[in-house]
Amino acid sequence: MFGLLLATQAAAGSGDDATGADSGSLMTFQPPGAAGVLQLYVSRAADGSATPPSRALIAIHGHPRDANKTFNAAVAAAQRAHRLDDTLVAAPIFQVPSAESEKCRTKGVPEAQHGDLVWTCESWLEGGLASNDPHFSSFDALDAVVAELVRQWPGVRTVTVAGFSAGAQMVQHAIGFATERPGVTLRYVVADPGTWLYFDRDRPVPQGGKAGWSNCDGSDMTRCAFDVAAAATDCAGLNQWKYGMDDLPAQLKPNAAQARQRYASADIHYLEGALDSSDAKGTAYRVLDKSCAAEAQGPYRLQRGIAYAAYDRAKLAPHLDRQVTIVPGCAHDVACVFPSDAARAALFDGP
Repeated sequence: MFGLLLATQAAAGSGDDATGADSGSLMTFQPPGAAGVLQLYVSRAADGSATPPSRALIAIHGHPRDANKTFNAAVAAAQRAHRLDDTLVAAPIFQVPSAESEKCRTKGVPEAQHGDLVWTCESWLEGGLASNDPHFSSFDALDAVVAELVRQWPGVRTVTVAGFSAGAQMVQHAIGFATERPGVTLRYVVADPGTWLYFDRDRPVPQGGKAGWSNCDGSDMTRCAFDVAAAATDCAGLNQWKYGMDDLPAQLKPNAAQARQRYASADIHYLEGALDSSDAKGTAYRVLDKSCAAEAQGPYRLQRGIAYAAYDRAKLAPHLDRQVTIVPGCAHDVACVFPSDAARAALFDGP
């Protein structure tokens, strides 16, 4: 048996409070060989009472680990797209022990329980090993969630993994290391991450130098042009994991070259909030990574996302011409970005 379904309980309450998700159940399962269990919200029970889904949307929370809010945003997106009938929505949480979670700004929703697999505030988004299982990484956990959903809902043939903020960092880093599943199409949506994984030392630089960053504010993309070349900044950590591929953690397989090749061939979509481009209220600028390695990617999340897409088109997958979808009216808020009309094609592979 792939995974043991340990518990399913109704989740009640508003996605804006700390109790749970509006329209889902909390599912717990133990991945094979893991020392603990994973918790995730799901939008339906695996009891055959509804039309079997053919697709799954897995939504990955940000740094606050507010899986309830992320789940509600993904469900709202599916409702607006009229895709709840054929799409299973799920939102796992990467737990941090309650005693340590105060360092993470929130305890997370739901809070960690005895027997959960746990990470630190930062290790889960970098593919780190679980604190209570030295052989099981957060990327293994994401693979396990995909496999468990396909096992319990065998009609699922397309799985979209969508991350927001820190969850987008996690997803973008995991793409090159994901386990391929015969018969299942994997798609990825990377929305508003604070920083990006680069596969070499090249970085985009706005034409006109650093001052050119101000042209890339989402209002007129024709003013935003980049040159891609070896990074002018050579600060410590510029190309270290998680910003680059130097010192790749030993638990991550395949190697750097293979991960780059996998990333280049994957089905990836980029989303950015149009207002996530300053230090204004609603941008969560206070928690934005401002290290030298991060600043070399751009000043704000929107600019960093536009720049990464330019790098992708120039160096990784020019044949795919991956673009950034700019979501109007949204700053750094999953409840605004995911349910938007602009995000629909990325999340559901269609209008």
